[in-house]
Amino acid sequence: MGKVAMGATVVCAAAVCAAAALVVRHRMKSSGKWARALAILKEFEEKCGTPSSKLKQVVDAMTVEMHAGLASEGGSKLKMIISYVDNLPTGDEKGLFYALDLGGTNFRVLRVLLGGKESHVVKQEFEEVSIPPHLMTGFSDALFDYIASALAKFVATESDSLHVSPGRQRELGFTFSFPVRQTSISSGTLIKWTKGFSIDDTVGQDVVGELTKAMERIGLDMRVAALVNDTIGTLAGGRYNNPDVVAAVILGTGTNAAYVERAHAVPKWHGLLPKSGDMVINMEWGNFRSSHLPLTEYDQTLDAESLNPGEQIFEKMISGMYLGEIVRRVLCKMAEEAAIFGDTVPPKLKIPFILRTPHMSAIHHDMSPDLKVVGTKLKDVLEISNTSLKIRKVIVELCDIVATRGARLSAAGIVGILKKLGRDTVKDGEKQKSVVALDGGLYEHYAKFRTCMENTLRELLGEEVSENIVVEQSNDGSGIGAALLAASHSQYIEVEEP
Repeated sequence: MGKVAMGATVVCAAAVCAAAALVVRHRMKSSGKWARALAILKEFEEKCGTPSSKLKQVVDAMTVEMHAGLASEGGSKLKMIISYVDNLPTGDEKGLFYALDLGGTNFRVLRVLLGGKESHVVKQEFEEVSIPPHLMTGFSDALFDYIASALAKFVATESDSLHVSPGRQRELGFTFSFPVRQTSISSGTLIKWTKGFSIDDTVGQDVVGELTKAMERIGLDMRVAALVNDTIGTLAGGRYNNPDVVAAVILGTGTNAAYVERAHAVPKWHGLLPKSGDMVINMEWGNFRSSHLPLTEYDQTLDAESLNPGEQIFEKMISGMYLGEIVRRVLCKMAEEAAIFGDTVPPKLKIPFILRTPHMSAIHHDMSPDLKVVGTKLKDVLEISNTSLKIRKVIVELCDIVATRGARLSAAGIVGILKKLGRDTVKDGEKQKSVVALDGGLYEHYAKFRTCMENTLRELLGEEVSENIVVEQSNDGSGIGAALLAASHSQYIEVEEP
């Protein structure tokens, strides 16, 4: 009996030892995986680094590319498109003006009553219209006839207090957010459709001409006074409210910038110098690239797998369309190599663009002690449940790295514009105020991105210069901004001037 008991004890002890060894091995394995997850995060953070010295190189590169793009067509990755807008609103504009904002599957029609210096925007009304899918891939006439008829219906609802002066033609600002080769303030040929539109017979045509013919076909007497994009509209809206506005930046799903240049500083401008001496330049800054940009392996694969490889590199690092996707790609690598979500990679995590920037923002702003919002977002968006607090903390840190890089690079871009205009220094104690109008959901709704961008501007410009640089939110450039540009380029301006 003693021997049997002894044998059983030995077997039990061996089993306990084996179990303990398994636990230790599991712990070693899991601590090894955790170490790998942290190593991926640390390496990513280092590659995304944006110290002041690097940002100053980005500032200088932006300024150099701006000069090159202004010197000749195709001289730079920055297109530096001449907008033909040489009169920005002053606040004196009066009368009723219309705007048409076409930039996606919906379009808006607006009317704005301007009351001059005293009352500015007296009244505004708008209507949103969705475009039937079959018109997005059909024929040019069909699309523009549909738009013109919606515009005519809207005009028909003018009230007694909102109508044009007798004997005057209605005037319209047309925001057309597709690639266009501008040929004058009120004409431009379509280079290509994007955003799900594919109407071959519009490509190469003047989009203002197409809209005008459609309005004539239904007897709508309206003149397109200005063809603009949303960034230039934002600049116009900003300038209308504040004469110190020198540039506008959109930070939303996409990103762009426009600014006011002295016409004589645009070598590729071959026309007569405008009376104002100014010319608004549409930079198309999303296409900026430089060896100084802190690109990572994740940015490179995102770009390679995108619809436009090698293009819009700056946009892919800073805009709302891509920030969440960069986070997803890093999480994917952590799931594959460090098993942070278990032995298999969650299927939803493999879907490109499933993690959108609003999700990322909600995760980044979670202040609860157990990071409950992070857990909820992982469950709702990616179907990942039961995450530990330490994994949630890593995910918040990852969002911080991506947002910080984007915000700091955005600030460097703005400083590049200010440097080109000579507004990045204080000259002989003169107080030259410069205002940058900013619009877009990323800037408006992602508070940590906005705060980081504004702090970086101060860091790059220094305290003294920063006192004279103001960032102002400017809403609805694509709507009211377009109506304001119709007003500042009205055919009746000369008539009204003394």
